[in-house]
Amino acid sequence: MTAGPVRRVVIVGGGTAGWMMAAAAARFLDDGQRTITLVESDAIQTVGVGEATIPPILAFNRLLGISEADFLRATGGTFKLGIEFVGWDTGDDRYFHPFGTHGRTFEGLNFHQIWLKLRGRRGIGGIEDYAMSSVAAAHDRYAPPATDPRSPQSGLAHAYHFDAGRYAAFLRERAEAQGVVRIEGRIATVDRDETTGHVAAVRLDDGRALQGDLFIDCSGFRSLLLGGMMDVPFEDWSRWLPCDSALAVPTTRTEPIHPFTRSTARPAGWQWRIPLQHRTGNGYVYASQFTSDADAETLLLANLDAPPVATPRRLRFTAGRRIRLWEGNVVALGLAGGFLEPLESTSIHLIQEGISKLFGLFPDRRFTQVERDEYNRHMDNAYCGIRDFIILHYHATRRRDSAFWRHVGTMTVPDSLAAKIALFREKGRVFRYDDELFAIPSWVAVMLGQNIMPTGYDPIVDALDEDRLAATLRQMRAANLVTAGAMPTHAAALAALGDAPGR
Repeated sequence: MTAGPVRRVVIVGGGTAGWMMAAAAARFLDDGQRTITLVESDAIQTVGVGEATIPPILAFNRLLGISEADFLRATGGTFKLGIEFVGWDTGDDRYFHPFGTHGRTFEGLNFHQIWLKLRGRRGIGGIEDYAMSSVAAAHDRYAPPATDPRSPQSGLAHAYHFDAGRYAAFLRERAEAQGVVRIEGRIATVDRDETTGHVAAVRLDDGRALQGDLFIDCSGFRSLLLGGMMDVPFEDWSRWLPCDSALAVPTTRTEPIHPFTRSTARPAGWQWRIPLQHRTGNGYVYASQFTSDADAETLLLANLDAPPVATPRRLRFTAGRRIRLWEGNVVALGLAGGFLEPLESTSIHLIQEGISKLFGLFPDRRFTQVERDEYNRHMDNAYCGIRDFIILHYHATRRRDSAFWRHVGTMTVPDSLAAKIALFREKGRVFRYDDELFAIPSWVAVMLGQNIMPTGYDPIVDALDEDRLAATLRQMRAANLVTAGAMPTHAAALAALGDAPGR
């Protein structure tokens, strides 16, 4: 292949992944000489993953020049401060995985090490009392993070809940206004270059051929190009993540609109609740080997807190990912590359990460091996790190009240996760490797939330004055409560943005 520049980028499929890529390409790749084309069919329904997100989406929207207010109005979005987990340990428990930090460091020591030593003292309270996002969420409050590091509010972080279909439409409008060409049509066949094996063109069922240099596969679970044409194998992770089905159903909006996602453990999986401005998203992720579709639907409908406004929609999937996400001149984003259940709201992040790393390693028409290897190495680390974090939620449980929970609670987990759990059990230590997504506070929140209590703590803590530390922690805890009480309610923060479409 010649070393000429990539001039024709063809995105196969729309939905969230396709239009995120199109909007980003229009912003960063359009030099006046490059064409960006997206082909999709209105007859093919998109999955619409990602109604809840994590904080990195703020950076993605910011890079595209999207204001928070415009985004939330267009998508019916709400603020998200973290995830409340109900019934994940014993069945009669709850804990909160917050965005942001717990407390602050002392002499270079992570805050949770201080808390582990002092947790039995009067007035210290739970670890969640020191996470500003947790305290604000518990009171249905929201305000932007403070820039002053002395403010308790500086430890707060947020993401969003939003309507994934509206987000794709919002990005489509921006992308087309910036020159992306959308072509309506269903792909019938794919042409390959006989010399290189690369994709040369996709042919629509009406005979049109769309030639390209770089093809972005956003075709969903079909993985039309990466899995189908390039024959990249899929690695099945269902031995660790046995949930293979989901039911989704919207309900009417309820008050108050909580600034957090709720995940409630059920006999064969878990139920989500995602509050938007105009409705509430609900669903049940479950393992079909442990319950029937009919029983799953009955359970979901019986546990809604408002009337449904549509018929439940069923989705089938297998947890895992393609062993390479970039092969030849094809890069897969979203479901075309892999799927991890939405327990920690990572679907859109993996799309975003794939786009970011593609731009960082953007090729010429040689599509060199070293660039592809680096991209695949990074994306493999990203998927495996998230996989382990999700498995942790299941494996750490002490529930044994159904076949599903007995299975996940006693299964063998990946060595990488087993080592992380063992290290935490000893002295509460957590280390972050290979730019993995979830930072120390996230691992601490889930491990402590599901009662993985270390037998000790970092002995360096003993060098600090215990009484002074305890007094400082009590002050921090009280300051968080005062700060949360002074914040606007979540509803008031949303109202300040103006009415969302469809409210």
